[in-house]
Amino acid sequence: MLLKLTVLNRMYAEGLIAILRAESAAGLLDAAQALHAGGMSVIEVTMTTPGALEVIQQARAQTDTEVLFGAGSVVDSETARLAILAGAQFIVTPVLAVDVIRTGSRYGVPVIMGCYTPTEIKTAWEQGADLIKLFPATAGGTAYLKAVRAPLPQVAFVPTGGIHAGNAAEFLQAGAFALGVGDALVNSALLAAGDLAEITRRAQALRAAVQSVRP
Repeated sequence: MLLKLTVLNRMYAEGLIAILRAESAAGLLDAAQALHAGGMSVIEVTMTTPGALEVIQQARAQTDTEVLFGAGSVVDSETARLAILAGAQFIVTPVLAVDVIRTGSRYGVPVIMGCYTPTEIKTAWEQGADLIKLFPATAGGTAYLKAVRAPLPQVAFVPTGGIHAGNAAEFLQAGAFALGVGDALVNSALLAAGDLAEITRRAQALRAAVQSVRP
């Protein structure tokens, strides 16, 4: 298992976390390979996807060791533990769930805690969350990110929800630690069509947007 700091450093260096969410696990491993071909190496598989644990297990066994796989949409400690035992190298929640922070800490796995209000953010950070997933990010946009960072400059934010190549640089310039990107990279239409080339192209476009801010 990688040290927590190693995982966090990788996330910051890349600036992007690709989110795989689908109605079935079919094609997700190929999609992960397409993302990697586009320069992305931090990938989250949501637990709302049927067979997500198996996808994480297979991905860890089949893909380049440089690719980090985590579990998303985790809402309780039991699911977090199962995901970690399946090989998840980081955990992401959509909500404030303190028990998940404790589980991640127990296993030395970073937890990105979903929050939106300043009170939720402060609570999660004081309880030991490694990063704060600001979700949904585009509800308040970069103005909201700047507003909450003003009184809480010590918090590392990962805005998620509505992030794409056109606004990624703006969120990083506003102080984001990294960005969570879902449909703008991989969606049900692309998976159904098996359009791996388009997934790779979108990954490259997002990487270029990040590198315009973090060369």
